[in-house]
Amino acid sequence: ELTARAARTLLGPSAAERLAALEERTERLLEHNRIARELHDSVGHALTVAVVQAGAARAAGSPEFTERALAAVEETARHALEDLERVLKVLREDAPGPAARPSLMDAGRLLTAARGAGAEVTAEVTGPLEAVPGPLSREGYRIVQEALTNVVRHAGAVPVSVRMAVRPDALELDVRNPLTAGAGTLAGSGSGLRGIRERAALLGGHAETGEHEGCWRVRAVLPLNDLG
Repeated sequence: ELTARAARTLLGPSAAERLAALEERTERLLEHNRIARELHDSVGHALTVAVVQAGAARAAGSPEFTERALAAVEETARHALEDLERVLKVLREDAPGPAARPSLMDAGRLLTAARGAGAEVTAEVTGPLEAVPGPLSREGYRIVQEALTNVVRHAGAVPVSVRMAVRPDALELDVRNPLTAGAGTLAGSGSGLRGIRERAALLGGHAETGEHEGCWRVRAVLPLNDLG
């Protein structure tokens, strides 16, 4: 028994123990990457809306417009603070359940924020969003959020169409806006759109971002069969 203990000390962890430690470290890194994406999407969206709204309110010279702009900034910032607090709880290993994260059922607030920033948003929903599995619905929310943030940041006050379709086999998300002078060149180079493609791939689906028929389009197709 003493020899076995001494050997364990001298030889170090076994191969199985090293593999288990590596898997644990990998899981932590994946979780930290997910948290980084969450912060980028949520806080980045809030800051973009706040900057656009503040600039528009200063230029408008209208008390009524300024009041609406401040209300939109307040609401968007409040949701961002909620997301930030949730992420900080995760980092403190004191996290609530995943249901606390927003899902596609909360997408209306994204549309409201984009409209408040000047975008002319039209939305089309087909199929029951409430039937979309939780993980897919939550990631779908972030995809729509990043797509709208990209429009507000790079294209400004333009018409935007948002389509969310729940098919028997897949969830399809489609956000598009007319191309402007800067939208086509700036939109494809940031980490946000790369994050959209990564989210879709992790869910077994795919995402396309780029020019399409005179528009800038973000389209993601996420399979339902594996998560239903």
